[in-house]
Amino acid sequence: MLINRIKQIPLYVLAIIILIFTGLPFLIMINSSFKSQLEFMTSPWSLPDAFTLSNYSSVMSSDFFNYFFNSLIVSAISVVLVIVLSAMASYPLARMKFKLNRPLFMLFLVGMMIPIHTTLIPIYLLTIKIGLYDTIWGLIGPYVAFALPISVVIFTMFLQDIPKELEESAKIDGCGHFKLFWKILFPLLTPAVSTVAIYNFIHIWNEFVFALVLTNSFENYTLPLGLREFYGEFSVNVPGIMAALTLSSLPLLLVYFVAQEKIVKGIAAGSVKG
Repeated sequence: MLINRIKQIPLYVLAIIILIFTGLPFLIMINSSFKSQLEFMTSPWSLPDAFTLSNYSSVMSSDFFNYFFNSLIVSAISVVLVIVLSAMASYPLARMKFKLNRPLFMLFLVGMMIPIHTTLIPIYLLTIKIGLYDTIWGLIGPYVAFALPISVVIFTMFLQDIPKELEESAKIDGCGHFKLFWKILFPLLTPAVSTVAIYNFIHIWNEFVFALVLTNSFENYTLPLGLREFYGEFSVNVPGIMAALTLSSLPLLLVYFVAQEKIVKGIAAGSVKG
């Protein structure tokens, strides 16, 4: 028992080092958000001499919540669509045998390799053509499209691990494909759903390029674009940016802490086959 604990010491040391490297920037961000601009410039690494909430007040008095709710609406709708569409697409790939099964799966794998920057011009022109330019709704299509490949792969891997005996017994009882998937198989995909939801929510919440190209007015900006408001012409309000970043990261932290157990189980289950 003692020997096993001694063998685990390097793992704990490595975990502590990783925690420091990942947690320190977040602590510095929170610490800086309670400083004035002058105090930050003179002593950026020390604790605040006097904690001030002026940065948070200025953030809340700006259009921050407009950007926040735009990001929340776009992210929530996009994630729901990705889960539904990718789960339905993965069912025939994982459970049905047909000639195009393998080529279609490989097509989704290829879709993961397409750089988004190569699609900006055609998506920009298409968005203008269908009348969705400079609207938050015009962002949902590209977000869903680029999230589908990896989501389909994740769901397909999980579905392949579910015993086929469940499917066969359900078909004997008269279950069709639609009822079989949504009533029996989909409830078993909770770890995969959590993994797909968190991964895509974080990616969409932080997405900048499509939001920059497909929106043009302040009322339709998402958070990554709205944070530029704290950049002045000749100076940068660093504590204000830190306060805005702290507030904008709260939904990500909340969602992750609520679903982290399912995410870990999903990653572990998806990494083991057979």
